[in-house]
Amino acid sequence: MQIRPISDLRNRFSEIEKIVSDGNPVYLTRNGHGTMVVISLEQYALLTNTSEAEGSDKETPPHDVVFQGVKKVTTTVKRGKGK
Repeated sequence: MQIRPISDLRNRFSEIEKIVSDGNPVYLTRNGHGTMVVISLEQYALLTNTSEAEGSDKETPPHDVVFQGVKKVTTTVKRGKGK
């Protein structure tokens, strides 16, 4: 698990891109508080049960479905089972 200040998204984008492309989420903080998580398109597709290749005509899943998957990942990481 990587926790980075949000400024790293601009200043160290290639590092964050490498971490995310290796399948690991990057948690971004602003003023010491979590603000967002960056994940790969593949990880996003797993959470939303979609694929980039499916196109935009497919209905987007409701936010509660997406965030239920994100909550599972976050809980796993907090319990020390993630990377």
